[in-house]
Amino acid sequence: MKKQLFFLVAILSLLSVTPASAQRGRGGYGHSNSGYRYGGHSRHSYTPNMYGGLRFGLSASHVNSDAPYLDGGNTQSGLNVGAVVGVQIAPSAPLFFESGLLYTEKGGKGSDHGDKFTFDLNYIEVPLVLKYSAYVAPATAVEPYVGGYMACGVGGKIKDFGQRAAYNSFSDGGFKRFDGGIRVGCGLAYEMLYAEIGYDFGLANIGDDAFNDTHNGAFFANIGINF
Repeated sequence: MKKQLFFLVAILSLLSVTPASAQRGRGGYGHSNSGYRYGGHSRHSYTPNMYGGLRFGLSASHVNSDAPYLDGGNTQSGLNVGAVVGVQIAPSAPLFFESGLLYTEKGGKGSDHGDKFTFDLNYIEVPLVLKYSAYVAPATAVEPYVGGYMACGVGGKIKDFGQRAAYNSFSDGGFKRFDGGIRVGCGLAYEMLYAEIGYDFGLANIGDDAFNDTHNGAFFANIGINF
């Protein structure tokens, strides 16, 4: 948990330096270089800007646990792929609510009495974040965001190299399927192109052992397009 709090403070500190005075807008979603435009609508007939996007990227994950054989260890790499949709929630500011559906691979590595093991935790994930879009150059916006995520485990294997055996990650006394937590990150949009980095702070106890708390943690980096 100390590691998670350190990463949270570091990322929030990074996001806080985003220029508040940057020109406002969002590439391709009813913006102009001088700020937001509203298509000639009056405030009583305002139609919010919306966008969709595709995402693909990589993650580096681990777990923090009270159980010594699970805590820390080497990170496990995985894939992220999915789609998102965002809608402007404030007519006077470029503030968006973004959600979507993602397939993401998490997990970790550890050892128990000298025997190494790995575990894959594959989820269908729903992000729920607030995103602010601030222009820093023509057609280029920096987009810090904060919020949460919910996820359901759909597959994965625990590989015990000492016993030369494999088990389903979400059965046989492995891990709980539900996960959820805090998501923070920052994106960069140029025209239709998009890139982002972020971190998931798992808050749900994913361990099947009732006496130990076990939480996911994952860095991720995605690229994609917005339309």
